[in-house]
Amino acid sequence: MADKLKITLVKSPIGAVPKHKKTVEAMGLRKLNKTIILPDNPATRGQIQQISHLVKVEEV
Repeated sequence: MADKLKITLVKSPIGAVPKHKKTVEAMGLRKLNKTIILPDNPATRGQIQQISHLVKVEEV
């Protein structure tokens, strides 16, 4: 398992379930194609699983 995850917002959360919009915002993804690096832990994995249809994930 990687130490960090590189997460990129590839699909707009407009029209998504409100809970998913809040998750995207909470992760720090504000604009399309913005990339963030977060630690690989169960909390982050749970967020990614919830919005997997909106993001692209790579192990760093």
